[in-house]
Amino acid sequence: MNNIKTDFTIKDLENLSGIKAHTIRIWEKRYNLLTPNRSDTNIRYYSSESLQKLLNVALLYNNNHKISKIAEMSNDTIKMKSRELAVKSAAADEAINALKLAMFNFDKVLFNNTYNKLLHRKTFREIFKDVFVPFLDHLGLLWQTGTVLPAHEHFISNLISQKIQISIDQLESTVTNSGAIYVLFLPENEIHELGLMFLNYELTLRGYRTIYLGQSLPLNNLNYFFDSENDICFVTSLTVKPYDDKVVPYLQEIEAALKGTKHKFIAIGKKTAFANDLNLSSNMAIYPSLLDFLKIL
Repeated sequence: MNNIKTDFTIKDLENLSGIKAHTIRIWEKRYNLLTPNRSDTNIRYYSSESLQKLLNVALLYNNNHKISKIAEMSNDTIKMKSRELAVKSAAADEAINALKLAMFNFDKVLFNNTYNKLLHRKTFREIFKDVFVPFLDHLGLLWQTGTVLPAHEHFISNLISQKIQISIDQLESTVTNSGAIYVLFLPENEIHELGLMFLNYELTLRGYRTIYLGQSLPLNNLNYFFDSENDICFVTSLTVKPYDDKVVPYLQEIEAALKGTKHKFIAIGKKTAFANDLNLSSNMAIYPSLLDFLKIL
């Protein structure tokens, strides 16, 4: 059985919509905007339909629609007007809210329209940094609290992945930077690769040669590269794996494999915090986020 909840507390609604719980309660009482369900112990909870409606309402409300006027609209009208607004707007906050709507409604058309509208005003790099990164950070919090289904995460992640791959394919493949060859991979059982895919885009854009190995790679698969005479810079992203108590042993295993070579290794991600006190060799480095690494690249 899937233990991810599909019923939401008012705090969940606040976190997802940015509308304070106190305000949501006022809207319920004054305008009958949402109708919560009640458990056997009389605790209020909200359905996914209520969540989707509130996200639509929040988008309209944050764009100068009066709540009294919104409350007079039918649910279908609220959905239609918020969808139109999301497509028309290229502002980051509205775009992020539109991505939430697209995710919860499994709406590929809304995702593509929002993305294409952003492309009129921003480069792909700006879209990723200004819109996708904060959206994915928020999605991570929703995942940790069990607010989203795995299906939601997979749906939106695959759409973003497609945009990254298209952007990579559009780049010139000519290698103009004679530095190290970057070998990008994720640890075994790690599947969250959007950050690593974007790094592949950034490196390709800057003329580096990259070898993208992708998800869930056992370390012994890197032996070919460890023995290479070329200058190799290994890059990985630690999002979910290894487990917290396995991060240091994982890095130490890599450090041992690099001993006596001229290769370098870079680890990126929140789990690198578990290795902050580790005395790494000079050919290894850790960064808490992708953007932190890009600042020095």
